[in-house]
Amino acid sequence: MLRPDFEKWGQSAEEMLRLSTEAAHPRTRERCLALYMIGTKQTNATRWSQKIGRQDITVQQWIHWYNESGMAGITYVHTGGPVPFLPRKSENESQKR
Repeated sequence: MLRPDFEKWGQSAEEMLRLSTEAAHPRTRERCLALYMIGTKQTNATRWSQKIGRQDITVQQWIHWYNESGMAGITYVHTGGPVPFLPRKSENESQKR
């Protein structure tokens, strides 16, 4: 069964639970809570993914990322995305018309 390896990264389940409320970004908090729940054997990746409305593979990927890279693997980083073709209008511009 797929489980996060807290010992490999010098962390504990309790630390993961703390990070699930204190991490800077909501996506990081969500991932930490998933790892806590799965790491303490309260659930597994499939059941947890159903509970939070995610795909099984997504939650499994979080575990793989953590086991490979520790917190760096699950900490959310905004990567941007494609530049919009047209810039968004500000609220002031929209109200002028």
